[in-house]
Amino acid sequence: MSRTQQKTLSLFDEADFAEGRVKPESTQSGHRGNPAQTKETIPEGLVSDLLEQIVAAANMRTALKRVEQNKGAAGVDEMTVKQLRPFLLLHWPSLKEALLSGTYRPLPVLRVEIPKPTGGTRSLGIPSVIDRLIQQAILQVLTPLFDPHFSPASYGFRPGKRGHDAVRQAREYVREGYDFVVDIDLEKFFDRVHHDLLMARVARKVSDKRVLRLIRRFLESGVLVDGLVSATEEGTPQGGPLSPLLSNILLDDLDQELSRRGHKFVRYADDCNIYVGSRRAGERVKASVTAFLECRLRLKVNEEKSAVARPWVRKFLGFTLYHVDKRIRLAPGSVVRVKEKIRSLTKRSAGVSMSERIRQLNQYLGGWMGYFALSEIPSLFSELDEWLRRRLRMCQWKQWKRTRTRVRELRALGMKELDVWGAAGSRKSYWRTAGSAPLQKALSNAYWQAQGLKALADRYQAVRKAW
Repeated sequence: MSRTQQKTLSLFDEADFAEGRVKPESTQSGHRGNPAQTKETIPEGLVSDLLEQIVAAANMRTALKRVEQNKGAAGVDEMTVKQLRPFLLLHWPSLKEALLSGTYRPLPVLRVEIPKPTGGTRSLGIPSVIDRLIQQAILQVLTPLFDPHFSPASYGFRPGKRGHDAVRQAREYVREGYDFVVDIDLEKFFDRVHHDLLMARVARKVSDKRVLRLIRRFLESGVLVDGLVSATEEGTPQGGPLSPLLSNILLDDLDQELSRRGHKFVRYADDCNIYVGSRRAGERVKASVTAFLECRLRLKVNEEKSAVARPWVRKFLGFTLYHVDKRIRLAPGSVVRVKEKIRSLTKRSAGVSMSERIRQLNQYLGGWMGYFALSEIPSLFSELDEWLRRRLRMCQWKQWKRTRTRVRELRALGMKELDVWGAAGSRKSYWRTAGSAPLQKALSNAYWQAQGLKALADRYQAVRKAW
């Protein structure tokens, strides 16, 4: 950390909490005493001084660091993450007072439409950075209250759990003989959350009415679309730190119902897969779960995207199963999407150097492999490597462009004179030439490795070994 960063952090600490640190044992009324005596006055599992815990020094500092690490776009007030800390140095005392007094009002979220991998768009709500800070602080205090009581079958946005765990568990259910899946798709889940139902479930463990009021204000803060603010009477906008926890709180009722019925299931956020032994059982489960979701939780099931099918026909979190031995493999859609991205990075018309193109590919594919290395079919990555190198040979061939340049470069790579003139004088398309034997030999795997390209097959082995 630089001296400037240390000075800024020190200033934030002083400005933030110089006047009266909040004691952990203080209650809503300001009484300070034995924590055990305080808990005797409220039901087990409920805490009445949550707002003081939320605005406490250590919690706010942790929330600030997390918001800064996550970065993200500016909200409706156009304040950036970089401007947040200087703002807090000047205005934290008044912001804290507004939170404690109940006068704080969140700003509307900025709604943007982002493309979905499967087509169409998804609405994303971008809160202001100040609201993101406060939501993060709330999240850090509420998570220990709710998360320990969530179902083990819930994997989305939870400490110590990830999508890979859900996919592995799904594979185990199929190997046990539950080889039909009830794939439940909730239609626009984050836009349809019923506020009263959600708040009733939050209130099961939160007795501090100031926190309940603050959460509801975030839910009802409105959205800015095309310069106009619209009220939000239902839904919890995707994009805020608090939304994933709120979605888990609401859908925990579904988890508990499925557990009570004895079903084998995994859920990641609003993606829920239930594993059964026959199609007939699957149809029966699908009908009863749909009725539960629509009647009890007032959510809409997308009948077109929901189905009862074999697990290797459906995808889950970007993966599916190989039907023979139930190994995890990439879903066809995941392969299509990575190829689309590679195509965009290897356009012949892109005015970038080969070194920059390879740098961009390495950066993207490194993150991509960090997730998709869960696949147990390594041959796919070798096939992608071959296709990627052909894309790069096509780009290189166009960059050389003139015949004399191609002759010079191919000679420098040690090609035979006959092959040099045969390739340089070819009138075939860039793509066909890139697949020719002479060019494959000249621009070999070793050539691209020397240029800095990291092969997917090598990445796969390295990631699997690290696991």
